[in-house]
Amino acid sequence: MKLICEHLTKAYSGREVLRDVSLTLEPGKIYGLIGRNGAGKTTLLSALTAQIPVTSGTVTLDGEAVWENRGALKELCFSRELNVSSESGLSAMRARDYLRYAAIYYPRWDAALADRLIGEFQLPVKKKLGKLSKGMLSMVTIVAALASKAPFTFLDEPVAGLDVIAREQFYRLLLEEYQATGRTFLVSTHIIEEAANVLEKVIVLRAGQLLTVADTQSLLDSARYVTGKAEDVDAATAGLEAHHARHMGRSKAVTVFLREGQSIREGYDLTVQPMSLQQVFVALCGEEEGEQ
Repeated sequence: MKLICEHLTKAYSGREVLRDVSLTLEPGKIYGLIGRNGAGKTTLLSALTAQIPVTSGTVTLDGEAVWENRGALKELCFSRELNVSSESGLSAMRARDYLRYAAIYYPRWDAALADRLIGEFQLPVKKKLGKLSKGMLSMVTIVAALASKAPFTFLDEPVAGLDVIAREQFYRLLLEEYQATGRTFLVSTHIIEEAANVLEKVIVLRAGQLLTVADTQSLLDSARYVTGKAEDVDAATAGLEAHHARHMGRSKAVTVFLREGQSIREGYDLTVQPMSLQQVFVALCGEEEGEQ
């Protein structure tokens, strides 16, 4: 069973938030979705789970459209930040009641897992959502996502407001659930380095367009940060895929991605370093010199 979107475009008031995005999510993988604020991450997750209609393109699960398809929607869970403003109606709802409604919505709901997570997070489920901290609200969404047992589970900024210990706890629980069930998870996060060792594949969005979908380790293995005199850097990296060039006087720094069989030319006085996932993200999504 695969979740596929083809040529997905979403516009609001004539402004395209997503533009011609085609993506295949395979079963049994943990994906990371990264991009700058406004890149279209939440919109993409909403479209993939039929939370919003699309302007054009298709989203299918196992060959069937997900829009207004109750059978397909039972296989999908989109866990996002809770809006607990007074206008939303959620502010006065107790956390335990929110999770009780989630149990009705998701046919595979695992009550035992939900109770275990509530205990591990020490979640005060008798409190109203409007009285919970941002971190506690994130914990509510994490419980709902993991206990849903949905084969395709998407979490939008799940660690927002969590301290470092709680974030590590979340990723441990995510891996445990993944290893036990083989569910597909897609995690959107701005805290990239903490998630890097968990994510099997990374999806990068830039300004509403799909920049790359890559195996995380392969992407890191291909990336090099090259610094030296500008003329040496240019000569050594000529013909290679280069991003995020920076000039510092006569020196230059650039990120290059090596395809199979490619290498940085030798014989030049350069510094060549491996890169972290966060550094790769900055190279792909940061502005180049002179870019407006």
